[in-house]
Amino acid sequence: MPQPKKGPRLASSPAHERLMLANMATSLFKHEQITTTLPRAKRLQPLAERLITFAKGGTLADRRRVMRFIRDKSVVHKLFTSIADRMEGREGGYTRIIKISPRTGDNAPMAIISLVTTESPKNASLKEAETAVKLAEDAAAVGEEEPMEEAGEAVKEETAKEAEEKSEAEAESAKEKSEEEK
Repeated sequence: MPQPKKGPRLASSPAHERLMLANMATSLFKHEQITTTLPRAKRLQPLAERLITFAKGGTLADRRRVMRFIRDKSVVHKLFTSIADRMEGREGGYTRIIKISPRTGDNAPMAIISLVTTESPKNASLKEAETAVKLAEDAAAVGEEEPMEEAGEAVKEETAKEAEEKSEAEAESAKEKSEEEK
């Protein structure tokens, strides 16, 4: 059998590599994080991001295209409903690779590939700008002329309040969990 001349190969044949990548993509979408070797993670990342882009489209053709790689219907459903909805505001960069310590035994470089769940910085700054515009419009409607600096400070105060409320809620949930464990 002739060996391919271009591109990295993870397995003995291109067909085996495709099957291996399909299985890793299925596991990634099912568990939202997998641990594998670094070359496999780097090879999986473009495929996973392409499949998420198709899922964001949401059409029947996109679903059939994804079903060519991922044969588990429950995983495809999860990809098209929950994962695609979470990634709606992002324009790419749906996965991240984190290097971890080498595998014991053969010292192979290992990595964790996971789906990015945090809000993109672009959306966060857009949200702050929308809030500032809304505050300025409210002030203009009331008849007050508030300088933009004060509007910016109001946005910072608003985001600080949201952060405090979120941290308080997390502290309460941690307290409840510790009480349940006792």
